Amino acid sequence: MIALLNVAFALLAGLMMTRLFSKKHLPDVTAFLVSGVLIGPFCLGRLGIPGLGFPTYDDVAALSVLSNVAMGFIAFAIGNEFRLESLKKTGRSALIIGVVQSVIASLLVDLTLLLFHLARPDLLSAPAAITLGAIAAATAPAATLMVVRQYKAKGELTSLLLPIVALDDAVGLIIFAVSFGIARALISGSVSLVSVLVEPLIEIVCSLLLGAAAGFLLTKLETMFHSNTNRTSMTIAFVLLTVALSSLKFTVGGVKIGFSSLLVCMMLGTLFCNLSPLSDDLMNRADRWSRPLLAVFFVISGAELQLEVFGEPMLVLIGVIYIAARSLGKYFGAYGSARLTHCSQKVVKNLGITLLPQAGVALGMCVTAQALGGKDGALVRNIILFSVLIYELVGPLMTKKALESAGEITSETVDRRSTAEKKA
Repeated sequence: MIALLNVAFALLAGLMMTRLFSKKHLPDVTAFLVSGVLIGPFCLGRLGIPGLGFPTYDDVAALSVLSNVAMGFIAFAIGNEFRLESLKKTGRSALIIGVVQSVIASLLVDLTLLLFHLARPDLLSAPAAITLGAIAAATAPAATLMVVRQYKAKGELTSLLLPIVALDDAVGLIIFAVSFGIARALISGSVSLVSVLVEPLIEIVCSLLLGAAAGFLLTKLETMFHSNTNRTSMTIAFVLLTVALSSLKFTVGGVKIGFSSLLVCMMLGTLFCNLSPLSDDLMNRADRWSRPLLAVFFVISGAELQLEVFGEPMLVLIGVIYIAARSLGKYFGAYGSARLTHCSQKVVKNLGITLLPQAGVALGMCVTAQALGGKDGALVRNIILFSVLIYELVGPLMTKKALESAGEITSETVDRRSTAEKKA
């Protein structure tokens, strides 16, 4: 019962906060995150009243299944951006930009933090610096998608943005696996090519195959129904199914095999939108169904942010260096690769800004990084928590500003939304 009260209170708190933020034309996702912080363990949760906020982080973690499902629906929606007719126009540019900006961000953070390590080896080890550099490649698809949906952004920048954010997951997994393998080798003195190269490639391939199989099966099963209501229920059931299957992990011949839920659900959406003639309507229905779930997801994300990281000055310093280096890498990596692929000037100038948000994937990598052990594992975790706090609160607003600058969110769109909210 307490869990249900927490879900209800989180949704209500998030919705009420959007009423305040809408007056300043701020994105809903920022309102949800701030409301999460306010009802989390550092604010309202301190009162210790069951069902009225989150007294502990364990109470927040108890709702992790909702977060996993929400990320599944986000990835499923992003899969809709990989329609063949769209990829013919933007596929080459999205692929090049997605890879280049991820690699440059990772390399720049590596270089900057390794220089800091040489200056202060007592504060930051080389394995921790390399691991942080790998995590820098990841971009949060959730916040970006929410801003695009809220303001109904359309145009060249938006068409490129969502596929690039999706590609970040695959590129980030490879970079992280290789870099983390090197970091562990520096600690242990031995390198495992299986864990560095083979396992991440297997994870990506298996994730895409599982998602493709689920997407093909979903398309075939939906032909058995004539009601779009039942077809929508079938679609939702398959997203839930793929999220559940993505949690499976097993070992074959000493090789660990797992799945990325983001890649699986993204591939589910990609196959479905390209094979089903009814995918447009069903995707829109699934989107409407999942909106309250996504609101709860962002409130929970806000409640997970740990404000005690501000109490350690040197950690804050390293966190600021990490944020600055990653931001520069993302911006100039996107800037250069967008020019290389002959994108318009508005894309060249604004794309990098939209790639700054970082959350779910980075936090998942952060959990894996705990295997570094001792001081290094804790340091990586706290720095990523600090950066996520900054990026999640500032990133959505910057994404909105960049889309406005590119002319893909117009003042009429914002005004119409405000008028509709007042009437409601």
